Amino acid sequence: MSSSSAASGISPIADAAPLSLCAREPFVPADRLVAEMVPPPRFDSVRFATYIPDPNQPSQTAAVGVLETFAAGLGGAHAATAKRGFLGFSKSRAPKAPAGPRGVYLDGGYGVGKTHLLASLWHATPAEPALKAFGTFVELTNLVGALGFQKTVQTLSGHRLLCIDEFELDDPGDTVLVSTLLGKLVDAGVALAATSNTLPGKLGEGRFASVDFLREIQGLSAHFRSLRIDGDDYRHRGLPEAPKPFNDEQVTKAAYANAGASLDDFPHLLAHLAKVHPSRYGALTDGLKAVCLTDVQPIPDQSTALRLVVLADRLYDREVPVLASGLPFDQLFSEEMLNGGYRKKYFRAISRLTALARDAKSLVETA
Repeated sequence: MSSSSAASGISPIADAAPLSLCAREPFVPADRLVAEMVPPPRFDSVRFATYIPDPNQPSQTAAVGVLETFAAGLGGAHAATAKRGFLGFSKSRAPKAPAGPRGVYLDGGYGVGKTHLLASLWHATPAEPALKAFGTFVELTNLVGALGFQKTVQTLSGHRLLCIDEFELDDPGDTVLVSTLLGKLVDAGVALAATSNTLPGKLGEGRFASVDFLREIQGLSAHFRSLRIDGDDYRHRGLPEAPKPFNDEQVTKAAYANAGASLDDFPHLLAHLAKVHPSRYGALTDGLKAVCLTDVQPIPDQSTALRLVVLADRLYDREVPVLASGLPFDQLFSEEMLNGGYRKKYFRAISRLTALARDAKSLVETA
C-alpha cells in the first residue's frame, strides 16, 4: 500500500489492493515487438470515415482524399515482387508497382489527427495485417536494437506498408540509423508513411516540420509526398477545460474501488521510469484499467520529462484513464521546458494527459 493510502486510513473496497506501476519491471521479447507493430488500441477502430475534418481547415479534408488514393494504389503486387517477376511470370508480364512516390509524410501540429489518419491508412491498405507494420519511431529503433539491423531489414522488407508515427528528428544518430533502414526498405518495394516531431531550436519558426523531415532523411526525400494538415488540437476543440485534480483521499479510494486500477505516488513513479527502458512502457501498462497518481509535482529535469512523455503516449494509445491529485497536468513542465527544444512533445503530453484526466472523472463518481 502506498504511503498516501495508509495515511488516508481507507480500507480496501475492491477484492484486492490496487496494482502498482512501480512494482513492474517488464521484459519484452523481440517477437512481441514485431507482433505489436499494429495501430494501438485507441486507433484500432479508426477509419478515414471516422475522421472528422475541421470545416475551417480544408487541408484536413484534402489529406483524407490523398491518403485514400494512396492506400488504393498499394493494392497491387509488392513492388519488389513486381520487379523480380510474380508467380513465375516474366518481368514484362508481372503486375506493375504503383506509380508515383512510395511514401507520404503527414505534416502538422499536435492534435490535428495525424495519428488517426496514419492508422486509417494502415487499415485501408489492402493487405493482410502481417504485411503491414505500424509503430512509433522509438518502437522502430527498439526493434532494430532487439533484432539487429540486417534481421530488421529481412523482417520488414516483405511488407506492403510501414507507418512510422512521431519520427524523432532530435536524435541525429537514430535518425541516420532509421533513414538507412528506410532506404533498404524502399529498395525492397515497401511503401512508407510517417509523421514527425519538430527539431529542437526550430519550434519558434512554426509548428510544421516537413523541411526538417525531408532534409534529415537525406536521400529518401524524393520518395515522400508531404501533406500539410492545418488545424487546432481536436482534443480541446469545443471541450470543457481540464478537470481540476482530486485530493489524495479521493484518488486512493477510487484506486481501491476500481478493479484493474494502479495506485502510485507520482515522484516514486518518475524515479521508477528511469529504471525501465522506454520501449517497455507499453508492457508496463499491460492489463491496466486506470492509473491513479497521488502528489503530482513539477517535473524536475528534462530527462525525466521526456520519459513521462513516452508514458503519456502509451497510456493515451491504450485509452487508460489517469486520475490524479496534486498539480494539474498543465503545470507539469517548467516555463523553460515549454519554451525549449522539446516544447512540442511537452504540449502533446499535456494535451493527452488532460484528455485521459477527463476520462477518469467517472472513477471518482463510482468509488
